[in-house]
Amino acid sequence: MKSKYAINLHKGLTSGVILALMILYQNFSLGPWVYLALHGTYGYLWLLKDRLYPDKQWEQEISIFGGIFIFGILSLYWIAPFILISSRTIPSLPLVAIAISLNILGIFLHFVSDAQKYYTLKYKEGLITEGLFERCRNTNYLGEILTYSSFALLAQHWLPFLILGSFISMIFIPNMLKKDQSLSRYPEFADYKRRSGLLFPLLFVSKTTNSQKSLSASASSHSDDGSTTRV
Repeated sequence: MKSKYAINLHKGLTSGVILALMILYQNFSLGPWVYLALHGTYGYLWLLKDRLYPDKQWEQEISIFGGIFIFGILSLYWIAPFILISSRTIPSLPLVAIAISLNILGIFLHFVSDAQKYYTLKYKEGLITEGLFERCRNTNYLGEILTYSSFALLAQHWLPFLILGSFISMIFIPNMLKKDQSLSRYPEFADYKRRSGLLFPLLFVSKTTNSQKSLSASASSHSDDGSTTRV
């Protein structure tokens, strides 16, 4: 089986799990409904994304036990709605507003950057250094972190943040570093790495590359030679 089957199953079941928790604990207050809207919609958007522009890394074949393991690990994300709904914690309206904003921004960065990567590489192999990847080399991971941060924020508990931190340190960052190592085969990667952040965008770094500097220096040298000749 492909690894994406376990991932997609988890994403597709998320809204049902949240709704079941709401029924089980008879909690239909603002927090659970907002959480259901955000996390449930995210799951369905993930399925749509996989249909329109699938990620190649989730196409790899794994064993059934591997699929069960992936599903189990991802199910840790369901702890946030469990805490929110079972504790009957009521998030404040400003907190809800912040969570919704983080969620929208996160989904935009995640899905749009994945689309840019998919369709760029579909027609042209090479290093992607423009658009959402101009200042950040892992905009999709940044978006995913913001999205899950919004879920953890609604739960108002330290455990969902600890789980997200574990995913970041044990999965996201190693994948980012592995990606950097792979991209280092391109000659222009050194310049790109200098002016882009691994996870957070570098906004105040010059876009001038070493090759551009070399051309500028060469042009200046020729100019100086020309002026000397004229004198």
